[in-house]
Amino acid sequence: MDHQLNQPKQGRKKEKWKLLLLLLLLVLLKSSQCSSVEAAAAWDGVAISQADYQGLQAIRQALVDPHGFLRSWNGTGIDACSGAWTGIKCVRGRVVALQLPWRGFGGRISDKIAQLAALRKLSLHDNAIRGPIPPSLGSLRDLRGVYLFNNRFSGGIPPSIGACLLLQTLDLSHNLLTGRIPSSLSNSSRLIRLNLSYNNISGPVPVAITQIPSLVFLLLQHNSLSGSVPDTWGSTVSNGTYQFQSLHLENNQLSGSIPMSLGRLQMLEDVSLSNNQLNGSIPQEITTLSRIKTLDLSDNSIGGSFPASLCNLSSLVALNLEGNQLEGPIPEAIDGLRNLSLLSLKNNQFSGDVPATLGNISSLSRLDLSENNLGGRIPASIEHLTNLTLFNVSDNDLSGPVPILLSDKFNSSSFAGNIQLCGYSASVPCPSPPPASPPSPSMPPTPIRRSLSPKNVILIAVGVFLALLLLLFCVLLIFLIKKRAAGTSKQSTATGGAAAAAGAGRDEKPGPAAGTETEAGCDTGGKLVHFDGPLAFTADDLLCATAEIMGKSTYGTVYKATLEDGSQVAVKRLREKIAKSQKEFEAEVNVLGKIRHQNLLALRAYYLGPKGEKLLVFDFMPKGSLAAFLHARGPDTPIDWSTRMKIAMGVTRGLQHLQVDLKMIHGNLTSSNVLLDDDMNARISDFGVSRLMTGAASSNVIATASALGYRAPELSKLKKANAKTDIYSLGVIVLELLTGKSPADAADGVDLPQWVASIVKEEWTNEVFDLELMKDATAGTATGDELLNTLKLALHCVDPSPAARPEAHQVLQQLEQIKPEAADAVASSKDDGFGTAATEEEEEEAKTAE
Repeated sequence: MDHQLNQPKQGRKKEKWKLLLLLLLLVLLKSSQCSSVEAAAAWDGVAISQADYQGLQAIRQALVDPHGFLRSWNGTGIDACSGAWTGIKCVRGRVVALQLPWRGFGGRISDKIAQLAALRKLSLHDNAIRGPIPPSLGSLRDLRGVYLFNNRFSGGIPPSIGACLLLQTLDLSHNLLTGRIPSSLSNSSRLIRLNLSYNNISGPVPVAITQIPSLVFLLLQHNSLSGSVPDTWGSTVSNGTYQFQSLHLENNQLSGSIPMSLGRLQMLEDVSLSNNQLNGSIPQEITTLSRIKTLDLSDNSIGGSFPASLCNLSSLVALNLEGNQLEGPIPEAIDGLRNLSLLSLKNNQFSGDVPATLGNISSLSRLDLSENNLGGRIPASIEHLTNLTLFNVSDNDLSGPVPILLSDKFNSSSFAGNIQLCGYSASVPCPSPPPASPPSPSMPPTPIRRSLSPKNVILIAVGVFLALLLLLFCVLLIFLIKKRAAGTSKQSTATGGAAAAAGAGRDEKPGPAAGTETEAGCDTGGKLVHFDGPLAFTADDLLCATAEIMGKSTYGTVYKATLEDGSQVAVKRLREKIAKSQKEFEAEVNVLGKIRHQNLLALRAYYLGPKGEKLLVFDFMPKGSLAAFLHARGPDTPIDWSTRMKIAMGVTRGLQHLQVDLKMIHGNLTSSNVLLDDDMNARISDFGVSRLMTGAASSNVIATASALGYRAPELSKLKKANAKTDIYSLGVIVLELLTGKSPADAADGVDLPQWVASIVKEEWTNEVFDLELMKDATAGTATGDELLNTLKLALHCVDPSPAARPEAHQVLQQLEQIKPEAADAVASSKDDGFGTAATEEEEEEAKTAE
């Protein structure tokens, strides 16, 4: 009976176990599917074909693999398409993609690559592969992309590649190729990108290449091309749909005139024909290119005048015409180029006056008019160009005084070689106006000499004695007046004497001691509060300093203030009605004033005026912001890889200190808020300033960060910054350092992180990095692995999912692993002896305020 009663129980237990096993199998199956999506997508279960297997084995044998990346290419090949073989993707047993960049391969590419008949993508860029490019590539009729840049290929470009009718990208740049460009490449009627730059290719530019209707990018710079530039651009397209955007032919040996047919390329944005032997004049047809942003015709033999219609190209950002034979006046309508950032007309034969309308181009950051025949005066309007970082009018025929702001901002080399120009240095002062000449008196008649009587002699002696007594009385009177004034002055400044003595004992200018308050002598009721630091000054010193506007932001205006003793500070004047009440303001600013770190800009003092004015005083950084350093420098000011990594590590250290040690969120981290000292140490500014503001003002700052391209996508919903949004901004800054591009230059709604991700996805990795970094990689001062690993880290920081972004200390750790020597350089830097970490008191106050 008991046995019969137990049977149903046992049956129920078995059913439960079956259900549990079934659920477990379903979970495992689901997990397997989720964890191997790529493998499932890459392998459809069909084993590799024999021909493809033999082709891969031949490729493996021809390559030199010092790091053993191809060890997985072994056995019978039955698992070659399953994802087990590195760099291989298959469809139905046929290899469609061979992707092995940045692997350090040597050797050559085997001709048996032709056995991969279904190959669509060949990516072996950034290796050290030698020998010729196999002509057998022409038999791969499904080939879409060939990425062999940054290798050591030699010989000519195989004409057989023109048989790849579906080819969209051919990038053979940065190799040792010779010979001519095959005209047969024009048979690839779907070709979008052709990059043959940085080789030793000779001969003419084939006419057929200019007629490929699908072509968007043609990059042939730094070769030995000769002959004239074909005048057949866009001739095969009559409906205006030609998509050509970028033409680079600089640093060749091309001659003849600039082709007029370039005017047909209405989508053209970037033209560089510099460093050739071009002549003739600038064709009027060029002036119809409404989308053009960069026009570089420098270092040729182009003559004629500056076309007035060129001033209609309002989209132009950079115009470089230096090193030519252009003559005549610079058009008054030049301010039509309202978005211009760079204008270089150096080393031409321009004459006439410098147009005052140049002062209307507010975006202008580099202006070079040197080595011309310009006359007249330097227009005062130019000194109002606040973004100007380079200005040069040397070696002209200019005259008169240099505007004061220009002479203060730029050194004498910017004005030398103008004989009649004055006031730009102490050695060339402007002459003072001559005084009016008094009328010449008529010659008196010759007196008749006669002897003096004793009476007259006595009268003269008495007169002289009285005159001496009067003079002595005047001297005594003046001395007494000065003594009384000095006594009054000493009495009025007795309250600051102790602070002055304390500052003088440290070789500082006499002034208030750190943390003390002083009254402004010429502004009754004002209060100046100092924190520790090397500067000591009175409120009078600050309020009477000469000031120059450096920039404006949502918070207010920043000035460079030069004190009476010549020292300089940065002063931020906060906008009215955006700061908290005075009590709350002082509580918060006193916390910020105690924060000291080698990568944070120290707040040295603040001033509260009697009418509600609020000034914050910081150290002045002569090298300016990272944004200006990256985007407003000239071609003669390169930034090497080590410097960029040092800056990236410095910003990360500063952010880590804010987030980890002070539990503080920045909320507005941009390259404009990263300043550089003389040793290229990065210092984050504007941290904690949001604490001084009302909630509405802080919201405006977040909106501004969005417009500049640094705002994390989730901030549109959260409305409040956090540690993860700061990491996103940090990632954008690292991408800025890697690419040299400004996040504010987003096109068609695609921001910098999206653009980088799309380029990497298309295997155009060398197009991501700044050209200067690619030169460093070629020279051996930067390795491909360092660049690639930093790029991966930056993309990790800008991940759309906040949870996927790393912490600040993880970012710093990875940067130090990528470039240990740069980490040592950053770690050895000190902040003027004020320490590199917050004290316990700072941290506690910051946490309390938070």
